[in-house]
Amino acid sequence: MKITSIRTLICHAYRTNWVFVKVQTDSGLHGVGEATLEHRELTVAQAVRELERSLVGKDPHNIEALWHQVYRDAYWRGGAVLMSALSGVEMALWDIKGKALGVPVYQLLGGKVRDSVPCYANGWFAPAKTPDEFAAKARLAVQAGFRGLKWDPFGASYLEIDKRGLREALTCIEAVVSAVGPEVDILIEGHGRFNVPTAIRIAHALEDFDIHWFEEPIPPDNLEALAEVKLRTRVPIAAGERLYSRWDYQRFFTLRCADYAQPDVSHTGGIMEVKKIAAQAEANHIAICPHNPSGPVANAASLQLAACVPNFSVLEIMSADVPHRREISTERVGFENGTLCIPDGPGLGIDLNEEAIAAHPYEPRDLRHYNGQLTNIRPPDAVDYFQRDATSKS
Repeated sequence: MKITSIRTLICHAYRTNWVFVKVQTDSGLHGVGEATLEHRELTVAQAVRELERSLVGKDPHNIEALWHQVYRDAYWRGGAVLMSALSGVEMALWDIKGKALGVPVYQLLGGKVRDSVPCYANGWFAPAKTPDEFAAKARLAVQAGFRGLKWDPFGASYLEIDKRGLREALTCIEAVVSAVGPEVDILIEGHGRFNVPTAIRIAHALEDFDIHWFEEPIPPDNLEALAEVKLRTRVPIAAGERLYSRWDYQRFFTLRCADYAQPDVSHTGGIMEVKKIAAQAEANHIAICPHNPSGPVANAASLQLAACVPNFSVLEIMSADVPHRREISTERVGFENGTLCIPDGPGLGIDLNEEAIAAHPYEPRDLRHYNGQLTNIRPPDAVDYFQRDATSKS
């Protein structure tokens, strides 16, 4: 079997554009992956296309060899663009191998350690602005079955936050906690906003709410500074979505700068790279909780990892999505009692509908994190995209 082509498909998805990868072979089998890199979608799509000339004619089964060839020959190693492009291709290669052997990818990585994985909701709050609106949205999310809620309550703040802004954020958190009760996990997102003293000040205030974690309290550029924040607060720290390989994560674990590691399968080089990062985390007794706000193929790949990684703790999912998510792929994921079921179909258990994707072409979108528009993350017609019973597992 030989690779004959590598293509990208871009699908507008309201807050961003999904970047899908399709690897075709001379056997008729194809594999799909996802290389979504928010706000740099055209750039990563071009990077994927540049990989084609190196990989056409190669055996898609030799995933490790092809991965290392691409990583070696890039010369300017690492970074979001190369690693996202490589991630999408690598996922597609695993999809091909699983389809060729008639087994889900997790079987190729050691087999199951669980049948389903706990998940927490992101995007549940759209388009709330006031504490009362957040509380109402939180109640709806818990009624829908979610047992963990994540959001960023810090408005347009960057590096520092004034007293009024902090009071407003804490009032919002208090309203949500009061609305859902003590059994629901509260996860506070920082989006890499704050400097060290501000992050520590906020973390101390969060200690009153028994939160599950404070995520990315400072920009991702300095892991020593993150370690200082962790050392000086009692709230658990989560980070790592903007690290792009096991080499980046080596320093992360050496510094013990967070309690939860959040590699993204679309940015860290793909499925096997996250598996290797998870093994590093396991040796340090740190839980893996992948960053997973993207599209259906990234979600499918993350679920394959959830199946076979012993220290996999909880998975991020969007509580709702654009209506056409139901149309652009064969995604069928069961949601029950706050968990997602692991699909058992061959490969990644998902395929793409190119005609439906073409109906939603690329539209440029800019970052909303620091302009006060963060809660505009989902359209008014957003809908569930998973099945409400766990019997749909293929």
